[in-house]
Amino acid sequence: MSSLPALLVTAGASPSPSPSPSQSTSPAVPTLQDAQESATNAASWVEQNWSTWLAMGLRILLIVIVAVALRAAVRRAITQLIDRMGRTAQAVDGTALGGLLVNAERRRQRSAAIGSVLRSVASFLILGTAALMVLSTFEINLAPLLASAGVAGVAIGFGARNLVTDFLSGVFMILEDQYGVGDVIDAGVATGEVIEVGLRVTKLRGANGEIWYVRNGEVKRIGNLSQGWATAGVDVTVRASEDLDRVKATLDEVAERMSREEPWNELLWGPVEVLGLDSVLIDSMVVRVSAKTMPGKSVTVERELRWRIKRAFDAASIRIVGGATAVEDAEEAPDPTATVAAPSVYSNADSPQSAAASPIVTQRPAPPAK
Repeated sequence: MSSLPALLVTAGASPSPSPSPSQSTSPAVPTLQDAQESATNAASWVEQNWSTWLAMGLRILLIVIVAVALRAAVRRAITQLIDRMGRTAQAVDGTALGGLLVNAERRRQRSAAIGSVLRSVASFLILGTAALMVLSTFEINLAPLLASAGVAGVAIGFGARNLVTDFLSGVFMILEDQYGVGDVIDAGVATGEVIEVGLRVTKLRGANGEIWYVRNGEVKRIGNLSQGWATAGVDVTVRASEDLDRVKATLDEVAERMSREEPWNELLWGPVEVLGLDSVLIDSMVVRVSAKTMPGKSVTVERELRWRIKRAFDAASIRIVGGATAVEDAEEAPDPTATVAAPSVYSNADSPQSAAASPIVTQRPAPPAK
């Protein structure tokens, strides 16, 4: 009974009205005081951090300026070094040393390739270091980035190992000047004249006019036939009955005359020497003639030597035979038909030829008399 008044009060109380949608969704309008507080907080935050921002900006600006200036200076120094190398090579073109140097196109391509490689390496190192310094200025942890770059580099290296091998081999070939444009080389997989040298591929012109594209990473050994000097060798085969002194005197006369005449006096870098007998057989002997020539001109000198030796031997009545098994005088060989009888003699049964060609009849022993 004591709770009756409370129940009556509860029953007599009117329900409170539900709020309208407009009243529940209306945002609170910021007052001027709230805006003033926000501006004050922002200004104080900027005031507290502006020195840090200014220091970071100045540091980044200084890093960029130093990197750009250093890159420009290094690239300019490399360009001047390459130009100086080219001018030094051009200064000796008219001297005796100039014949030992490579041609202008080879020097130009080699210098351009070396300069490009050096400039690319310098730019990569300088700009990469500057980028890492800028990232460290923003207090970014570089350890995960470097680890990811290392893993990516290893993956790319395994995937493109042939490309990397070709590139590195080309760089060392150019830096070491193993060959250049105009050289005749034997690269193992192909032989020919070098018409273009690249960091990845070398182009060769073959003897039949074909162009070979040789990857630098596939070249295991290189034989350069155009560096230093070449050797022209001619083997002269004469009869074994020839007078060696007369043969040597004729060859010496040919060599002396050829050494004085142009343009052979420029192609020959040493005297034409008669080395002596290379081999002696029953019916022939081989005399070896050799000469040191300009690179790449050995075949031309050999052809001229053969031409002159043949004419000199003809004038001196010295016969050149065709080889080690050559017959000296074919007309002196006996006629194989001289011992063959005419077919008519076999028609006579009593002729000696018929008797010689008849089979031998086995004589049977006579039976014993009874």
